[in-house]
Amino acid sequence: MVNIISQYECILQKEGYKLTNQRKVILNAMYENRHEHLSSEDLHHIISKENPELGIATVYRTLQLFERLNIVYKINFGDGLGRYELNLGEENHHHHHLICLECGKVREVKLDLLESLEGEIEKEGNFKIIDHNVKFYGYCDECQKEEKKSED
Repeated sequence: MVNIISQYECILQKEGYKLTNQRKVILNAMYENRHEHLSSEDLHHIISKENPELGIATVYRTLQLFERLNIVYKINFGDGLGRYELNLGEENHHHHHLICLECGKVREVKLDLLESLEGEIEKEGNFKIIDHNVKFYGYCDECQKEEKKSED
């Protein structure tokens, strides 16, 4: 974790910013929850347990800065909340997510079966694709079990 935080510190310094204590707390929380898709409010809730002095406005501003510097990705799942995930430096970062319409839980899909399709689209449309974003909407296994229980 120290290595990745120092990489982010280099990005900040290169752009004329410092890795303040508040930014470090936010980065650490993002890293510790790197498999989640956190909204600003989620992140503030996590951070405020140990750092109650760190306000929601600081979290908003910091996430905006981190997004501008490509430290985090902002994702919209159509629920009115921007959610963030840490840029872990994966070369081909593609967003594939399963979104539960009942509880709102979001899970990542690890498979990327669209690479060959991208090549065809680039060739056919004379278009250079940089990234893509795929969202699947449905019901998670827990919500399906609850639905089944209520039917019985």
